[in-house]
Amino acid sequence: MKNAIRSFTTAFLLLLTVLSIVTGCSSVQHTSKTSIEVAKTPTAVDLQDSDFVKSTLLEQYKEWYRTPYRMGGLNKRGIDCSGFTYVTFRSKLGRILPRTTDLQVQTGQQVARRNLQIGDLVFFKTSLFYKHVGVYLGDSKFLHASTSSGVIISNLNDRYWNENYWTARRIDS
Repeated sequence: MKNAIRSFTTAFLLLLTVLSIVTGCSSVQHTSKTSIEVAKTPTAVDLQDSDFVKSTLLEQYKEWYRTPYRMGGLNKRGIDCSGFTYVTFRSKLGRILPRTTDLQVQTGQQVARRNLQIGDLVFFKTSLFYKHVGVYLGDSKFLHASTSSGVIISNLNDRYWNENYWTARRIDS
């Protein structure tokens, strides 16, 4: 009897541990009334100038095209998705974003998908534990560091991205 109780207790504690890990790491967006501030550098551009922002983002794409994906990477030997948005906004748009996707999704203002503008951050839940971020280019296209193809342009309407779309954020000008 004692062994049965001990086995049940062990199984129950294991189940509670697994459930707390899964719910603690889930990708549920926590809403807050304030967002993380994004600092401007002396080279900050007008993010409302969509033509300029788009041409700047396309220049960045040409410079980084096919740079391989590397978790935690921040250079042309390898870069991850949030690292790419971090580097792009800092070097090309004059904004200092937080380094991680979890923090980037807390910047700026939330934007409905139908109201996306060039330069908005677009976020995806690609699995229970992983999120992905890119920069909107207009015409349903976005620039990002893909795990499979490196830095590329993809289409929000492609089945994979459409099914995994989560939210978007507009960085304050």
